[in-house]
Parts: sequence; C-alpha cells; structure tokens
Amino acid sequence: MPWEQYLPVNAKFWVTKATTVKSKLFSPSDIQSIVKKAVVERLKSVYGVGWFAEDGAAYPIRVFFMKDEAVLALDTTGESLHKRGYRKLTAKAPISETLAAALIMLTPWKADRILVDPFCGSGTFPIEAAMMAANIAPGMERSFLAESWQNLVEKRKWYNAAEEAGDLIDLSVKTEIQGYDIDGEVLKAARENAKRAQVDHLIHFQQRPVSELSHSKKYGFVITNPPYGERLEDKDALPELYTQIGEAFRRLDSWSGYVITAYEDAENYIGKRAAKNRKIYNGMIKTYFYQFPGPKPPKRNLVM
Repeated sequence: MPWEQYLPVNAKFWVTKATTVKSKLFSPSDIQSIVKKAVVERLKSVYGVGWFAEDGAAYPIRVFFMKDEAVLALDTTGESLHKRGYRKLTAKAPISETLAAALIMLTPWKADRILVDPFCGSGTFPIEAAMMAANIAPGMERSFLAESWQNLVEKRKWYNAAEEAGDLIDLSVKTEIQGYDIDGEVLKAARENAKRAQVDHLIHFQQRPVSELSHSKKYGFVITNPPYGERLEDKDALPELYTQIGEAFRRLDSWSGYVITAYEDAENYIGKRAAKNRKIYNGMIKTYFYQFPGPKPPKRNLVM
C-alpha cells in the first residue's frame, strides 16, 4: 500500500487494533506486529531513512480480516464516537450517546412533541433529543484525531465545517422534554451534562419515581432505559418496577412508549405485548427495544 500518501515522515503510527472473523490469521498481536513492520518497510523505501522519530501527529491504524480479505483503515476519530464531549458525569449504568440517539430516531418523535424519560440517569435521552431539536451536530463539543492531519485535511476545512454546523443551531426552539429520576445526585449530573451540551434550557429535570409518572397533555412519548437488574441483588425489585411502568403507560393511554431493557419478563409485568421489538446490544448486553406506539394526534386544521 502507498502509505506515504497518508503518513508523513514524522508520523506517529501504530496498529491499535486487529480483528479477525473466520480467517486463517487469528492472532491479533501477530497481525499488529506484521502490519507495523510492513508499513515501516514501505516508508523506509520511499523516504530513504532507516529509523523514524515518530514525533509528529498520531495516525492509529486498524486492521479488519473477514475470512482472508483484509481492510486497513486510519482511525480518524481518536476517542470513540459515542463520546460526544458533553457527558463528564454518568449514572451507574449509562446508555451510550450514539445508541440513545439511534433509538430516538427509530421512533416517530419530533421536536414539537412531548418526550419524557422517567429513568433519565445522567440525562442522555433528554439531552440527545434536545440536541436534535436544536439541530446541534453530534460532536460539536469534542475534537477529532484527524484535525491534526494537516497533510490530509486542511485546518481551514475543519473550521469551515464547524462554522457551518454552528450556523444551523437554533437554541430558541421550543420543546417539552423532561427527565425524571429518583436519585437527586444523578439529576445534578444530568443538569451539568445538559449545560455542557448547551441544552439545559430545553429540558426540565425533576426528582420523581416512575409510579408518579403522569401528564395532562396527550400524544407524548416515553423513551427510556430502566434498570435491567444487572446485579443479582437488584433483580427482586424488577417485577414491581415494570408493573409501575405498565400502570404509567395505562394512565398515558394516548402516549407512545419505547423501552430498552435486558429484562426478559418486561412485557409480562408491563402488562401488554409490544407492537414491535428489536434486538440491540447495549455494550455487551443483549437488550430489546420494546415499542408500544400510541394513536396519532389529530391533524391540525390549517386556516388559509
């Protein structure tokens, strides 16, 4: 491969990860070592040097083998993409920012509809929804490793992209996004995270148990990540907890409910079958995204 097109002579480069699926080559450490050596040999022949200082920008390399076909990639991101940059404080079992955003996008929720997360923890669902409502691009509060690759992407292009994304933000949007939790300390973290994401004014956080979940308005959405009982000592509390979720759904009979959980008896205690569920991995945990869509609101009469 023509690595000189990507790696300058002072590049700091290493094979950060090797993955194999159904390949004759199955040792990640050996693959990493062989690929690093091959890159070095190529650059030696092109740059005419026998040793590399590697004191410049970082260029992590990733290798993926599917059967016996390899894909090589430069890691442009650095820290994982799920780290948006706003979440410094987290709850005990936080959902990743990217997964929360994807689950919201799997629902018909729009910025002009009510959204409540009764197990909001560090606030990820409400914050991601508020960022969507305000048209804040994911990653606005973070940096990316490729920003230092001036041989590949000019600094000006990064500035232009950030400026364009900034121009599209609308912090004056009106929303009804709410996050509830029974833990007051966790709610402090949620408020801090929302402030970092610039959407604290778009979200109402309140200390409240799911048993008190109610709302005077119709056609809202509940999107939530309740406890799964990951620890054995927590499992005994799950039947009552999911029964309370079901009772709340019955009180909000015109609302739509969306629940991601690994609790296998969730539907039984909620008290009704989901119209649809999707198998989704939350980290290494197999979970299901149960979807209980409510009725659509009546169409508004437009006066011409």
